[in-house]
Amino acid sequence: MGVATTPSYDRRASASLFSRLRTAGGQADPFPIYAELLSRGEVVPAPWGGFAVTGFAACDQVLRSRQWLEPDRGWRERQEAGTRWSAPSSREMSNTLAALNSPDHTKARRAAGTFDRATVERIGRKVNRTADRLLDAFTERIRTGEADFSALVCEELPVATIGDWLGLPQADWPRLRQLTHHQVFTQELLPTASQLALSDAATAELRTYFMDLVRERRAHPGDDPVTRWTRTWDAIEPDQDKADEAVYFLVLFVLLAALETTATLLSTMTLRLVESPGRWDMVADDPGLVAGFVEETLRHDPPTHVISRVASQDSVLGGIEIRRDEMVHLMIGAAHRDPARHSDPDRFDPERTPDHLAFSGGIHYCLGAPLARLEAQTLLRQLIRRLPRLTLVRPPSMAPRVAFRRLLNLDVALA
Repeated sequence: MGVATTPSYDRRASASLFSRLRTAGGQADPFPIYAELLSRGEVVPAPWGGFAVTGFAACDQVLRSRQWLEPDRGWRERQEAGTRWSAPSSREMSNTLAALNSPDHTKARRAAGTFDRATVERIGRKVNRTADRLLDAFTERIRTGEADFSALVCEELPVATIGDWLGLPQADWPRLRQLTHHQVFTQELLPTASQLALSDAATAELRTYFMDLVRERRAHPGDDPVTRWTRTWDAIEPDQDKADEAVYFLVLFVLLAALETTATLLSTMTLRLVESPGRWDMVADDPGLVAGFVEETLRHDPPTHVISRVASQDSVLGGIEIRRDEMVHLMIGAAHRDPARHSDPDRFDPERTPDHLAFSGGIHYCLGAPLARLEAQTLLRQLIRRLPRLTLVRPPSMAPRVAFRRLLNLDVALA
């Protein structure tokens, strides 16, 4: 466990840094703030309680160890009323795969299955066709001036991919995408009351939509994941209502994971490409760099900057004593810039050996990682092959978030 030491600074000293993260400037470029946090130690007290973990080694240790748990339903129910953990949307999320601990997690993950090679190849053919169609429309738009690549391509590809796979009506895709943007606030590090209210309303609407979908698939089975999950849960859970709800929680989890973070990965990847003429030319000249470019995007500015865990017992992490049930916030965005792990960590280098925590780790390693990589690599290959070099018109605006990154626009033009 190591020997506990006294934190190098108190919680009040960290308050100003986290306040800066919540500003527009902090959301646009949090990395100088992360560097200040990291300079104070790899584990530092958070102003609202618990600890922020900025060192790569400490974050990696927590993600890989079964000693650190998800803040599950039981933990959330023990928190004070009026916190984000008591919000209806947070309580709902505590039932999804991402918030379960063993043995519940093991059962739910087994029921979910995996994206095996045959499934990824089948989805890949659809991704190729969809990317082609989206880039056709984008090419027409860009000829007349600037265009928002994020809105026209990055937001559209993930919802078309997962919507088609789940068999969701195309007319519903725009609304589902908007609901995910609102719902994710309950998973934020420091959500406001108004953000939580948006999340609560979005979560309630998503529950109604997907419970209706599960019941419809039960009545009219098809060759789709929702039907298969229904059969799987029927074999596990004799109570049909509970089985239907288990399928709903799985579909909700898949939708949120597949849309929000993948769209951000695609937007950030394209931003890294168009903000530097040399990068575009480098990848266009050597398409073998595509996979490395995607991995470096995941390291340099991952879609998720914060992952939270709870101590299952009294522990020592990074020399700091942490009590059972206390929370640690793994500042993944900071850990990826830890100079103890990466040389020249602020430099974007697609030839760097891939090494990041963007897909979490341990038993909670991202179920959809193969799908996210597939979409990103497909889009990047087609982009550099089909279009002349693009240039960034203006810096993008960022959504008011700390944990879950999202570019609100990516305005580009022909170079």
